[in-house]
Amino acid sequence: MEMCPWCEKGKLASVKGTVYWELPDGSRAVEITETPSSHCENCDAFFQSDEIVKEIEDQLFLIDSKKLEKQTKYSELMNMKRLLKRNYFDF
Repeated sequence: MEMCPWCEKGKLASVKGTVYWELPDGSRAVEITETPSSHCENCDAFFQSDEIVKEIEDQLFLIDSKKLEKQTKYSELMNMKRLLKRNYFDF
């Protein structure tokens, strides 16, 4: 089991949680439920891996965010139709 990067004492549990993300254009924030996350039993930290953060940021950049509701499930967000196949601005 992985140790917490914040407190370096607690063990991490895989959980699904709610996160709030600002759209790339800065126009508003969205609530993303059931997001794969980690939770520390010791310090109570709740966070997402770098990979999940990148997936969310890329997807928000690649979809028509006007079609995005104020709240969405992570799986629904990740299955939304993309305007581009990938983030060509990610070098």
